[in-house]
Amino acid sequence: MADNHTPSAADTRPKALYARFAEKLDAVLNALEMEATLPPGTPRSNVTIEPPRDASHGDMATNAAMVLSKAAKSKPRDLAETITTHLARDPDIVTADIAGPGFINLKLADRVWVEELERIAQQGGNYGRSDVGGGKRVNIEFVSTNPTGPMHMGHCRGAVVGDALSSLLEWTGHEVTREYYVNDAGGQVDVLARSAHLRYREALGETVTIPEGLYPGKYLIPVGQDAANEFGDRYKDAPEAEWLQIFRAFSVERMMDLIKSDLALLDIHHDVFASEAALQAAGKPEAAEKWLREHDLVYDGVLEAPKGKTLDDWEAVELPLFRSTRFGDDQDRPIRKSDGSWTYFGADLAYHFQKAENADALIDIWGADHAGTVKRIRAAVAALTEGADRDVPFDVKLVQMVHLVRGGEPVKMSKRSGNFITLADTVEEVGKDVVRFTMLTRKPEAQMEFDFAKVVEASKDNPVFYVQYAHARIHSTLRKAKAGDGTGGESVAPSGRALHRLETEELALVREAAQFPRIVEAAALAREPHRIAFYLYDLAAALHAHWHLGNDRPEKRFIVAQDSELTAARLFLGAQIGQVIKNGLSILGVAAVEEM
Repeated sequence: MADNHTPSAADTRPKALYARFAEKLDAVLNALEMEATLPPGTPRSNVTIEPPRDASHGDMATNAAMVLSKAAKSKPRDLAETITTHLARDPDIVTADIAGPGFINLKLADRVWVEELERIAQQGGNYGRSDVGGGKRVNIEFVSTNPTGPMHMGHCRGAVVGDALSSLLEWTGHEVTREYYVNDAGGQVDVLARSAHLRYREALGETVTIPEGLYPGKYLIPVGQDAANEFGDRYKDAPEAEWLQIFRAFSVERMMDLIKSDLALLDIHHDVFASEAALQAAGKPEAAEKWLREHDLVYDGVLEAPKGKTLDDWEAVELPLFRSTRFGDDQDRPIRKSDGSWTYFGADLAYHFQKAENADALIDIWGADHAGTVKRIRAAVAALTEGADRDVPFDVKLVQMVHLVRGGEPVKMSKRSGNFITLADTVEEVGKDVVRFTMLTRKPEAQMEFDFAKVVEASKDNPVFYVQYAHARIHSTLRKAKAGDGTGGESVAPSGRALHRLETEELALVREAAQFPRIVEAAALAREPHRIAFYLYDLAAALHAHWHLGNDRPEKRFIVAQDSELTAARLFLGAQIGQVIKNGLSILGVAAVEEM
C-alpha cells in the first residue's frame, strides 16, 4: 500500500478487486489516525492485502496490525481487534477474523465474486491492464547478439524474457522501447567479413577451404552469393584493404536481416537497432568522456598489476580510468586501450549514456556470462545520470543458458564449427508457443533444461500444454453447448442472468481469476514476466480440478441436462476464466488455442 496515495491523472482505469479492498483498508487506517489510535502520517508501505496462504482461512488477508502495532504502541492482536471492528461494518465483508499473533483474514460476500465475474466480462481483453506505469518511458535492450550468424538456442531465452517483459510493462501503462545493440565495431566483424569474402570467392567458382579462426557455417553461403551478385568479380583478387570495410558493412546487414527473420519466428520485433559503429562514428564515446572528465569521474592513471605479475613482466601504461569505485565497483576501469581505441566498457558506457537521454528507466537483458560487467555498467549509468535533472534507474536481468536435451542426451552447440541448433530449427520442430512459454517456466536466473520430447508432451507436467488445454477445454464446452450436446438438444449460450446460482466451488474459480490484475502489477514492478506463466499454470490447474468434479458428479458439470439457466451461468463462468487465460497468454506472446 502506498503512503497517503493520491490517484494521478493516469489512474483512470477502474480499480481492480484487491486495489479496491486496499482502499477500504486505507480508509479504516485513516479513521484510526483521526481517532488517534495511529499517529498522523503513519507509513503504510509495508501493509499488504493479499490471498491467505491457506484458502480455508478466508478470501483475503492483511498484515496491517502486525506492521503498525509499534506505531500504535499497541499489541498486534489489540490493534487487529480495532481494525476488524471497522472492517466488519463493510457490507462486502462477511467476517473479519484474527489469526495467530495478529493477522486479519477476511471472508467476502458471494456477490463480490459475482460482480468480479461480470467485471471480467465487461473488460474482456483489457482485464488485468493497469496504469501503474504512469506513462514512464522504459528502454529494454535484449538479444543484442553479435551479428556473426543466425540465432541459436543460446540466445532464445533472453529474447523471450525481454519481449515478454516489454509486453508486461506495456500492459501496466509504461511506454516501452525494445532495443537491440548491434555490436558491429569489434574484431569479430572483421572475422565475419573475411569469412564472407571466402564464400564470395566460392560463389565465383573458386574452391575454398575455411581456415581455423574463420566462421565455417553454411549460413554464409547465401551471403557470398549475394556479394557475387552485387559486386561481380571486382573484389575477388583485390587486396584486403580494398574490400574489408565494404564486406564488413555488407555482411553485417545480411546477418541482421537473418537475425530479424529468426526473431520474427518468435513474433519478436525491436523498435530500435543501435549500431556500435555508428555510435563511435558520431563521437558519442568522446562526448561521454568529456562529460565525465568535467565532473571528475575520469582521470589518467595506471592500473594495478594483474595478479601474479610484477613490474619486470608487466608494463605500466597510463590510461583514462573511470572512477567506478566511487559507485561500488571494486576497481576503477579503463575506457580506452593503450593504442587509444575504446575498450568494450568505454563504448558500452557511451551507449548507455545515449539511451538514458530518451528514457526514464533502462533495463538490459544479458546472458549470465556477463555477470562480471554488471557492477561497472551500473556504476557508469549512476555516474552519467548523477546530478542530472532526473535519475534514470538501471536494472540488469541475467539469464542463464538453456541446456538442450534430446533422447536423454545433451545437444551440443558450437557456433564456430557451425554445428549448432538454430532457433529457426527449434521453432519449426516444436512451434513458437512452446518455445516462448517454456522459456518462462523458470526464473531467468535459474538453470533450464529444454527437452525436445517433454516440451511437446500432452501432460500436466508440460506447462504450455496444460495451460493451452484449459483454454481449449473451455471453448470445446462452449461449442458443445451451442450445438445442444448434453443439454437435451437445446442450444445454450453463456449468460450472466443467473450467476446467483453459482456454487462455492465455482466461486473459488473466480477468486483465482480475480488475482490476475494484482499478479500483473506485482510482476511488472518486480520486472519478472515468469510470474504470469506461474499464475496461468495455477489457474489452469484450478480449472482442470473443477472440471474433473463432474466426472463422478454429473450435477457439477458445466453442461447440466434439462437446466439451461444453470448451464448458461456456468458457461459464463467458463468463458471468463478462458478470457483471463487468454489475457495472460497474450502478455507472454503465446496463442490461446481453441482446439487441440
